[in-house]
Amino acid sequence: MIIKINNILKYSLAIIGLSTSLSVFAETLKYNRSESDPNGPYMTQMIKLAFEHLGRNVELIPVDEAMTQTRLVEDTLNGSLDIMWAGTGKELEQQLEPIRIPMFKGLLGHRFFIIRKGDQARFDDVKSIEDLRKIPIGQGTAWIDTKILEANGLKVVKSMKYQNLFFMLDGGRFDAFPRAVFEPFSEVEKRPELNLAVEKRLMLVYKMDFYLFVSKNNKQLARDLELGLNRAIADGSFEKLFLSSPSVQEAITNGDLKNRLVIPLDNPFMSKETPVDRAELWIDPKNL
Repeated sequence: MIIKINNILKYSLAIIGLSTSLSVFAETLKYNRSESDPNGPYMTQMIKLAFEHLGRNVELIPVDEAMTQTRLVEDTLNGSLDIMWAGTGKELEQQLEPIRIPMFKGLLGHRFFIIRKGDQARFDDVKSIEDLRKIPIGQGTAWIDTKILEANGLKVVKSMKYQNLFFMLDGGRFDAFPRAVFEPFSEVEKRPELNLAVEKRLMLVYKMDFYLFVSKNNKQLARDLELGLNRAIADGSFEKLFLSSPSVQEAITNGDLKNRLVIPLDNPFMSKETPVDRAELWIDPKNL
């Protein structure tokens, strides 16, 4: 009987030890997963890649809800989310802790227009930013891009909800919807009921990209992510994942990047801490 009890105790202690071990090594991060975010799969792959380079496994737990950027920031600040991503700017970097690695190597600041089918001839006449200032453009209310466009004298029509912008364009509320070069083709394809197309010859260019963000109270997570991403950059696996992304491949295949007319814009909202001197973090799309 004593032997049996000892065996039971040993078994119970082993189970407790295993459970404790699993709880120590099982890391979880809550993030927002939304159908309105076409870049979510890529960003979560990059987060997992960073932790792989730290020798750690992470479980990303999705919070399935459509959120505005304002709500994403609030939920990251209050701990409802552990991590988020967004186009970066000085104000956002003051609110949250940024991981200063441009996740799309600067491509977020390279923009094609979604327009209405049949309007291409109007954009064929655009030769400069002065011409573009005559055309109303749609953007999200809280996006840093909106401030950048307005600072460059462009007319911007705003909506709080990303999904609404496609219907507003189709309905004539504005005439062009700038999207990062890796976004518009799939966005148009997903909405065949709307009279939309990707404009063929122009590309807006400004210095800006997605960063990962965490709460200012979670600086260790920020340091871990930065270390893991830098290791992935150093061994080439970041670049490999970037170039193999279906959306980036789509931009390369369909975007005619080398032949587009570039319209440069200033970004007065860029932080002085942006790592512009690290050439390996940025890419010239005309070299893709």
